[in-house]
Amino acid sequence: MSTVLIIDDHPIVLQAWRRMLEDAGVTDVCDARDVASGYRLFRRRQPEFVIVDLSMQGRGLGGLPLIKRIRAYDPRTRILVFSMHSDPMIAARALEAGANGYVLKDASPDELIKAFERVRSGSPYLSGDMAMQVALVRTGLRRDRLADLTPRELETLTLLAQGKPYGQIADELGVSYKTVVNMSSQLKQKLDARNLPDLIRLAVQLLSTTPA
Repeated sequence: MSTVLIIDDHPIVLQAWRRMLEDAGVTDVCDARDVASGYRLFRRRQPEFVIVDLSMQGRGLGGLPLIKRIRAYDPRTRILVFSMHSDPMIAARALEAGANGYVLKDASPDELIKAFERVRSGSPYLSGDMAMQVALVRTGLRRDRLADLTPRELETLTLLAQGKPYGQIADELGVSYKTVVNMSSQLKQKLDARNLPDLIRLAVQLLSTTPA
């Protein structure tokens, strides 16, 4: 791994992370103390890994839109949230925004490195207790989003999640190709998907935890 970017407004936190990462063999560590400079540094250095706080300089959860911007610019970036917020709803929102992992600021140094290594390897990370709570919260969030869909939209979403193309979906539903295209456009609007690949990703994500 070439570069790790830490975005946090507490100098002591930055120093502690830098020391732990260097001990873990990371030689190129850069940091920023606010959202704006953090994003500028991200664009300039294009790090493979970002550690970000959610609340900086008393501006609420300003880290959430930052995570979304980083994820939109480079989906390959590994993002670990390092936060004082133990509320599973906030952790769920961070994951929905695009974070790969979420660890609390009162975690032990061993857990912090474990979280870093897990996310660096491509796996998600949440502490045990937090994982269960977030799973319950995210299931509720997904069910709410699906509740707004019509039965035909839900059928279309299910077939998209199975990787089926528009033509095959039209045949299975007994509708025209154009109808499927229009239905997909409606689904993108309702689920805030940027494009078809994003809609398919959301379809898989939303339906994977929905009770039968």
